[in-house]
Amino acid sequence: MASEHKLSYYLNEVKMLDSKSHEKKIRIAFLSSFTINGLEETIKVKCHEIDVGCQTYVASYNQYNQEILNENSSLYRFKPEITFLILDSREILSDLFYFPYSISTLERQEFIKKKLSELNELIVTFNKNTKSKLILTNFVIPTYSPYGLYENKIKYGLKEMIKDLNNKLETLTQNLESVYCFDMNGFVTRFGEHNVFNFREFFFGDVKVSIDYIPYLAYDFMGYVKPMLGLTKKCIVLDLDNTLWGGIVGEDGFEGIKIGQNVAGKPYTEFQRLLLSLNQRGIILAINSSNNFDDAMKVINEHPNMILKEENFACLKINWNNKVTNMEEIAAELNIGLDSMVFIDDDPVNREMISKNLPGILVIDLPKDPSQYTPTLTTLNDFNLLKITQDDINRGKMYLQERKRKDFQGSTTNLEEFLKQLNIKIKIKNADKFTIPRISQLTLKTNQFNLTTKRYQEEEIRQIAENNNWLVGCAQVEDKFGDNGITGVFIVKKENKNWFLDTFLLSCRVMGRGIEEGILSYVLQKAKEEGASTLKGQFISTKKNKPSENFLKNYGFKKEEDYWIFSLTNPIKIISHLTIRTE
Repeated sequence: MASEHKLSYYLNEVKMLDSKSHEKKIRIAFLSSFTINGLEETIKVKCHEIDVGCQTYVASYNQYNQEILNENSSLYRFKPEITFLILDSREILSDLFYFPYSISTLERQEFIKKKLSELNELIVTFNKNTKSKLILTNFVIPTYSPYGLYENKIKYGLKEMIKDLNNKLETLTQNLESVYCFDMNGFVTRFGEHNVFNFREFFFGDVKVSIDYIPYLAYDFMGYVKPMLGLTKKCIVLDLDNTLWGGIVGEDGFEGIKIGQNVAGKPYTEFQRLLLSLNQRGIILAINSSNNFDDAMKVINEHPNMILKEENFACLKINWNNKVTNMEEIAAELNIGLDSMVFIDDDPVNREMISKNLPGILVIDLPKDPSQYTPTLTTLNDFNLLKITQDDINRGKMYLQERKRKDFQGSTTNLEEFLKQLNIKIKIKNADKFTIPRISQLTLKTNQFNLTTKRYQEEEIRQIAENNNWLVGCAQVEDKFGDNGITGVFIVKKENKNWFLDTFLLSCRVMGRGIEEGILSYVLQKAKEEGASTLKGQFISTKKNKPSENFLKNYGFKKEEDYWIFSLTNPIKIISHLTIRTE
């Protein structure tokens, strides 16, 4: 179990939060069927720790029905961006929690059907009245049953009732873009029913999540807040000796390291399996190891018990250089920010060195016991995404292709020749149900080449795209080495003859190849075809978007007060090494 501060820590810290200007802000509402004292304060502090300003609204005790069903409620006036609806089995079942067999099997089934219908009504009403995402908890399956061991012989008994409700609730929310089902039953299973539910606190104040576990619940809830703000991590940088395998390959040799199905090797094998599963869903892996390159690569490529192979790593820094320098080079080669990276190393000295010199990187305090490596990584809430797209799944393969591009670039005489030989193709796509999740994701996560860094949730993109006064699109980029996926986004407001470039961004993965100019040329040509006279753009400076600062100027836009203007009487650039086509 990951360590956490006591609730008292958060209650004290929240009083001392300063009013500094946070880079990001979020509005969070809490509705619950029981007392959740301390959850609001803990979330505020946790948001502050990641430089997020958090405003909260906590509904009155057990007033969630009234708050949701009344369209003039304080909840809707608050205008939350994310809402947690925390329910419990005792409240939903009422007398049936202890007396389920006082009614027939058919009546129990009808009861659950009715409760699901009521929950569905709440969801529909909530979605009609707000743009907020809704995180609805499922229901805890108690270990208790009035029928004891005979419970599993009863058709549609107490536990089966709740299991059925949970299954139906999950099915109900699966196809609702803005509604998510938090596994409260899993949370209780992880920490133990008799730990999370404290009868003394329950009797004293209808507390159904013990105050000792409120911080852990808040931590899990932050797993929704981070991806909503584009604050998830996308790269794990790993040491090798005593991290991916036991022992030191330079001393113990190829055959002496510990990995495999023996007792000493199992923890490392399990850890690698987890890392591979993350890699296959889009988390980038890289190596930062003090080692002889040939010795390490022999293990990676030839050891029969290695789960991770060379093709799973987007970048390999296996040398005797300073690890801080290696980390900076990894970030530069992958073209990602340091704040997108997680560093895992068994050596506390190396961890301290990275923490002090590169504070943007999340450094994991790895336990001394390798059997705890896997549970330590599984408890992190930094890799969550509210939607996993095909581009996410393909990311590992895309970065492997990028390594081949860099090798190829090194073999060509100049940049112009390299770009010509890449055979870059850009496919302009409209915003639709297939592309909107990725468009939203890019607006939330892209920082470096992003003119305005405006952030949009899926629902907002969908609403804008349905408006004829807006042009929303994205760009899929491929070349001789493979498909980079959807890497560019543009959102344009059609203001009569003067169009406004609301959002223009490009994934850092494909920067510097003229792709951004090609996409902008398409937008300009589209504006001209529809009778516009000018395209107005803006660069809004942030801590991270320096790479896009001079883009509009260099393209040919002219500065007028706070805006950059391109007159469509001017020629539009044709980028000769690009092939651009539309859907």
